[in-house]
Amino acid sequence: MFEALLGLFIKHFICDFPLQMFPWLYKNKGTYLHPGGIVHAGLHGIGTTLVLFPFIGSNAIMLGFIDLLVHYHIDWAKMKLSNEFDLNPNNSEWFWVLLGFDQLLHHLTYFAIIYYVFKYNI
Repeated sequence: MFEALLGLFIKHFICDFPLQMFPWLYKNKGTYLHPGGIVHAGLHGIGTTLVLFPFIGSNAIMLGFIDLLVHYHIDWAKMKLSNEFDLNPNNSEWFWVLLGFDQLLHHLTYFAIIYYVFKYNI
């Protein structure tokens, strides 16, 4: 269980930071169904599938898709609020609170996934 959760945390860092360095991936995530947000969330879904596959086989595909959907909507809501209230790292401490909350929600998603996987042995 620990290895799977650690894998999801490492995957999260890779997908949310190094793989999101391109403006077309992050600039329009507040626009619902914009391709940049979909691709970003898709990378998370693929990453979750790859991390969980050794533990649960093809059932990892379903959980990767769930992660894609949840991740997309968390990011969309964060960007929507950020844009609505003009929250940026250089003009508001609330930007950092919102970013931290976004990261907390992503990590709680991973805890929920791992709980489900190992509690119900899927």
